[in-house]
Amino acid sequence: MKSIGLDVEFPREKCSSRDCPFHGNLKIRGRTLRGKVVSLDPENTAIIERRYLKFVPKYERYERRKKKLSVHKPDCIKLREGDTVMVIECRPISKTKRHVVVKSFK
Repeated sequence: MKSIGLDVEFPREKCSSRDCPFHGNLKIRGRTLRGKVVSLDPENTAIIERRYLKFVPKYERYERRKKKLSVHKPDCIKLREGDTVMVIECRPISKTKRHVVVKSFK
């Protein structure tokens, strides 16, 4: 296993995916985000939902927003719907996937 440069635990399971930051050749870079898993239907993909606040200057208040992201799920990280996960930006893996899951908060 190789270090990915973050203070996260290595997965207990081993995988042979080349798009895994721990066992493959995928390099991570950029932003670190947290979100909640809402779907695991596509293969090797998790749909996460991020909730955040956006300031509206006209009304001097915050509004609640949410955004869904398609993220790559390596085989060595086991997820269920409702889990909170940490994802990190990486190179484009497919048309919609630009992030990879590195940690799950059960």
